[in-house]
Amino acid sequence: MLRRTLLAATVSTALTLVTVTVASAPAQARPCRIDHFCDTVYYSDSSHTSAVGGKREDCDGTVQTWGRRTGYLTFSEVPC
Repeated sequence: MLRRTLLAATVSTALTLVTVTVASAPAQARPCRIDHFCDTVYYSDSSHTSAVGGKREDCDGTVQTWGRRTGYLTFSEVPC
């Protein structure tokens, strides 16, 4: 009985750690398609009023980044 209780507590703790680790990772924008211009803007919160970072992928493959990534983002893609 004691072993079952310890096993249940260990599994519960491990699942909690995995959930916390996954939830704290910054959101990722989807990859930019070939021959497209893509712009990703990261915001400080869900109101999307203060941009804190970004990523721009030009048609020639040039990538420019600035600031920091967060879980609040917008992504736009336009054919070249």
